[in-house]
This record gives sequence, C-alpha cells and structure tokens, in this order.
Amino acid sequence: MRETTPDLTRISKYISLILRHKPEVIGIQLDAHGWADVNALLAGISRKYPINRDILEEIVRSDEKQRYSFSEEGTKIRANQGHSIQVDVELPVTEPPETLYHGTAQRFAASIEVQGLLPQSRLYVHLSPDPETAEKVGQRHGKPVIYLVDAGQMHRDGYCFYLSANGVWLTKVVPATYLKRLKE
Repeated sequence: MRETTPDLTRISKYISLILRHKPEVIGIQLDAHGWADVNALLAGISRKYPINRDILEEIVRSDEKQRYSFSEEGTKIRANQGHSIQVDVELPVTEPPETLYHGTAQRFAASIEVQGLLPQSRLYVHLSPDPETAEKVGQRHGKPVIYLVDAGQMHRDGYCFYLSANGVWLTKVVPATYLKRLKE
C-alpha cells in the first residue's frame, strides 16, 4: 500500500473554516480571543483528513498569507484575522500609513462607491499595505478593482485601525468619501 501525501491546501482551508467561522464542525470551541486547543483541533480534523502536529506546524509555517498563529507555549492556535464569529484577537489600535488599499471584484464597485467598504460577514474590513497585494486579493473574486483608502485622514477623523499578525490592516468600515478608485 502506497502512503499518500496529505493535501496541505485542502487541510489549510478546512482549518480556516474551523478557526474563522465554524469551530462546531469538529465539535470544538474557541475562547474569547479565538484560540483553540491544538490537541482538540488535531483530533477533530483527523476524522476527515490525515493530520498530526508536524503537518499542522508545516501548514502554519508555509502558509503564504500567514493565516494562523500558535500561542507562546504552542498549546493553542488561532486564525490571525478573517473571523465571522465574535472573537477579540487582541490587536492594539495602530496608526495606519497615509494610504492603504482594497482589492475587490468589479461587480461590487457600484455598491462600494455608494456604501463604502463594509465588513459583510466578517468582523472587519481588510485592507492591504500596497496596491499589488490588493490586486491579488481582488483577482480572487473576479475582474479586480483597486481602491486607494485615505487611511491617514480616517485615523485623524477618529476611525480605529488594527494591524494583524500577518500584515493585514483592519478597520470596522471605510466610508465612500475616503475611497478613490485606482484600477479596474
């Protein structure tokens, strides 16, 4: 019998579903800060996918978007951002750069230009530090549109920003007046 290599991408997507949206899928709970017990996570995932601690560490280490973090002692894991369930990932309010960027699909542009950027099913609007990253994000959803966000002015006007562990900027909302379309 041949041993098969686990599909790390598929397992990572499943971990993302669990840690961001639906921990109940494998019968675990996240604490108030989004942490899950590593052993409970492994036990739950192993009912569907072949996984052990080494595979989990490989997924966390090699994830190009750095979606996950282990606690200092390595006994807990959480998603860095992107949650649709109420958790506090303990990010400090951080002064943003003057400009940030948001990539989305063309089909959402008309709505965004009226309503601004809303978190939709997530807790925060996700913003990129550069237009190249924003374009990659937008391409995942269709023909990309890139917006420049006047983050510096938003901050001066009292809006709070947070910087996640993987470099994604987060804020609750971006009113349309702070947006400028760069590319479509």
